[in-house]
Amino acid sequence: MALPISQELKHHGFSHVTPWRRGVDVSLFAKGPKANLDLPRPLFLYVGRVAVEKNIDDFLKLDLPGSKVIVGDGPERQRLQQTYPTAHFLGALHGDALGAIYRSADCFVFPSRTDTYGLVMAEALAAGTPVACYPSSGAREIFSSEHCGVMSEDLRGAALRALQIPREMCKTVGQRHSLEASADNFISILRDVLITHAASGSRWGRFA
Repeated sequence: MALPISQELKHHGFSHVTPWRRGVDVSLFAKGPKANLDLPRPLFLYVGRVAVEKNIDDFLKLDLPGSKVIVGDGPERQRLQQTYPTAHFLGALHGDALGAIYRSADCFVFPSRTDTYGLVMAEALAAGTPVACYPSSGAREIFSSEHCGVMSEDLRGAALRALQIPREMCKTVGQRHSLEASADNFISILRDVLITHAASGSRWGRFA
């Protein structure tokens, strides 16, 4: 499991490390029509780069009902399409088309074990789609204290259990990961730095 970036920086001698929460364009994912996908339900979705480090095999080999949909492109796409012919590969999507796919899914499956955050999980939640993933620091940061996703070493069990999560609960959590919330968090970090330096009498504090 990948270490959080903050821990890596501290390991290399950096001090006073403060996490800055990232954000997504919630309006893009939260509102609008669903994609017109004539596929058996439930629909399990992956969005992201189609590369070996994303561990997509772990998702596609799961014995799940319904359909598996892959959105994205990358060097592993051809191999995965040949290995898993029943999966549906839609290529890279953006804007409204991407938002519609998120809203159409019944569960978002995130099989990566190396991503330290996984912004796509926040996008899925903003669309009201529950998340199933392996335990990770990124997932814990996004929804560890909420009931809008399932983290488990049993990825199949997590995906099936996630189907029972109300979509409105996911949307509520997704709203907290907006671009506005990210900007507010960054401003609060700067404010804390200025207050700290002002209290210590440093030259930075005199410019606050």
